[in-house]
Amino acid sequence: MSQKNVLVIDLNDSPEYQRLLDGENHSLAIRSGRVYLAPAKACGTHSTKDHEELLVFLAGSGELIIEETRSFKVGRGKVSYIPPNTTHDVKNTGNEPLIYIYCVAPAPGPAR
Repeated sequence: MSQKNVLVIDLNDSPEYQRLLDGENHSLAIRSGRVYLAPAKACGTHSTKDHEELLVFLAGSGELIIEETRSFKVGRGKVSYIPPNTTHDVKNTGNEPLIYIYCVAPAPGPAR
């Protein structure tokens, strides 16, 4: 891999979404961003479709809701994997901002 393919991005501290990789201009297939959720806010229920997703939690505490029937405590120091074709939501259940990075990539072959 040549140097022109290397990318270093500074994470900002603003309370807005920050795009990191868009899967077209920055990488082969990965899309990524930094999400900032204020207390009591959620990212909104959505599906991974034919992608897999990794969440890396940097600050705060919250809940990862899977298929509206299962939930997991998440927050600073936690990493979550979400398989293809999975409906999910992330909610901030704490008093501080919940900040995380998501990485989404197409799953190889038929979704498992």
